[in-house]
Amino acid sequence: MRTALLYAITLTLTAADWPQLRGPGGAGLCPGCPALPTHFSPTQNVLWKTALPPGKSSPIIVSGRILLTAAQGDDLLTICLEQSSGRELWRRALRSPKREAQHSLNHRATPTPSSDGKNVYVFFADFGLLAYTLDGQPLWQLPLGPFNSQHGIVASPLYADGKLILVADQDTDAYILAVHAHSGKTAWKVPRDVINGYATPLLYRPARGPVQVIAPGSYQLTAYSLDNGETLWFARGLTCQPKSAPVIAGDTLYFNGWTVGNDPGQQVDLPPFSTVIATADANKDGKLAQPELPAPWQPTGSWRAIDLDRDGFLNEREWTFFRTRRAARNGALAIRLGGSGDVTSTHLRWRYEKSLPDVPAPLVLNDVVFLIRSGGIATTLDAPSGRVLKQGRLTGALEDYYSSPVAAAGKVYIASEHGKVVVLSAAGDWEILAVNDFDSPIYATPALDEGRLYLRTENALYAIGSPR
Repeated sequence: MRTALLYAITLTLTAADWPQLRGPGGAGLCPGCPALPTHFSPTQNVLWKTALPPGKSSPIIVSGRILLTAAQGDDLLTICLEQSSGRELWRRALRSPKREAQHSLNHRATPTPSSDGKNVYVFFADFGLLAYTLDGQPLWQLPLGPFNSQHGIVASPLYADGKLILVADQDTDAYILAVHAHSGKTAWKVPRDVINGYATPLLYRPARGPVQVIAPGSYQLTAYSLDNGETLWFARGLTCQPKSAPVIAGDTLYFNGWTVGNDPGQQVDLPPFSTVIATADANKDGKLAQPELPAPWQPTGSWRAIDLDRDGFLNEREWTFFRTRRAARNGALAIRLGGSGDVTSTHLRWRYEKSLPDVPAPLVLNDVVFLIRSGGIATTLDAPSGRVLKQGRLTGALEDYYSSPVAAAGKVYIASEHGKVVVLSAAGDWEILAVNDFDSPIYATPALDEGRLYLRTENALYAIGSPR
């Protein structure tokens, strides 16, 4: 019965669908797409353009509809457009005056929706999870929070086999949650010993054993059983604030993690809490106030970033996370799948630590890993070995990048914060084919279907394609 149900759900997704962040499997690839335009602009090769309220979520495509989120005033919006024309089919507003703390680059509508082909599931940190039919009929709501995150919860929900997965990494009481997609009722909820993180999880279906949910977190990447949330394996060696999304190609998982202060040579070996408390706790209250810490032990950033419970002092947990953070190293990792328990030393295929992206996820295509760093630096690595194939500047777009690259028909598309869309040849020895200027900020990752690229700017969604 369960097999038949899952088969029926699978049939509701078509080959042209792009049902989650970065599309099928979170890979950012459209293998069957015909050639897309190389040159385009707000007036060139535009099939349609639809004005949108503010938001930074990426568009998804399901059954001829495009779905995304936005926010205006106190309204949290879910919007559905007709894929062929860009015409708005419906929008649903949820009034939520609550405001979660967030970074200036974050937004109330940053997480990307997810779909099973019949319904759409959205997450707003200012409210929680919501579900609608593709015709806009409300199904259920699940209020969540408030959250204690330095920059705001931004991980997108992930649909998998009748469950909706949400990673809520925050400075206290972090967790990963699975709810039944048909009802919003909790299937399982597992605590995570992490601090603020911003990475969307990924689904992995091994040939044998349970389906896995792979979730990057502070200093560790963890795989959970989709059935019950049991930890199946983990790999250490991540930075403290993972923002990128993992990707699977073949039998290997690729992930990039970067945090300020964790490049090679920036590591600091801080003493354990017992030593610090014995040395610096002047009033002997068992906790540390900022004036008590000697200069070499002070944080390089704000005190708030390490005072995880925001009480003005550091306890042992907070110091341990701070100590681990100062010793951590940024890195792009390739991890062989199929292990159990701690696979750090047994399944790490390679690690690369130079010129890494902050937010954009890796793109893996034809045994080539594409990495896009802020400042407009593109690096390609040989996927089996991690060897550098090429590194160079994206001339004409030397700016910051928050959107992840996508690829189709031999081309890689990369959108910058300032609205430049760079098109590269999809090869290890890549070349710049075009730099297309939209003169409007872009944070969302583009969506692809058969012959079209859907690009969300600050105030509009564009359908890019060759007129027929």
